[in-house]
Amino acid sequence: MKRWALCGAVVLTMAGCTSPTTSQSTTGQPAASQPATGGEPAAREAAASFYSALNAMFTGEVGPMTEVWSHRDDVTYMGPTGGLKTGWAAVLKDWEAQAALKLGGTVKPEDMHVTVGGDLAVVQNVEKGENVVDGKPQIVSIRATNVFRFEDGKWKMITHHTDLLPYLAK
Repeated sequence: MKRWALCGAVVLTMAGCTSPTTSQSTTGQPAASQPATGGEPAAREAAASFYSALNAMFTGEVGPMTEVWSHRDDVTYMGPTGGLKTGWAAVLKDWEAQAALKLGGTVKPEDMHVTVGGDLAVVQNVEKGENVVDGKPQIVSIRATNVFRFEDGKWKMITHHTDLLPYLAK
């Protein structure tokens, strides 16, 4: 029997979504403690690392993207080109194909919302910026949901989901 909980806007198994840790202060009032995962600041840092890797990918460099992602079989990717990729091998293949396009430009997250529960973090934002396709600037303004899992002492991306971009959709 599976048990489910709603964390942010994503449904996750109970094993991956627990309440942040709290402790009692010396005054008897609950005092928030920093979870072992680093909480929201560490999740925001993981998101920043992803967007840095995304911008490096636009220059053709896929290495930083391999550093921010979990390499497990349960990762998923639904990016601006369309489709659903499941498992690290399929996700990496898609990132390599996108890196080969050398789209240039930069994309930054705006209006970021972060929810952290146990060993999972959900980051929702709007990706804004531009790419260059056939020498012409193309505006990027799409919604994105990123899910990170705390693995081996680090936040690793396990899901990236965005709107489609017409100039990239297959």
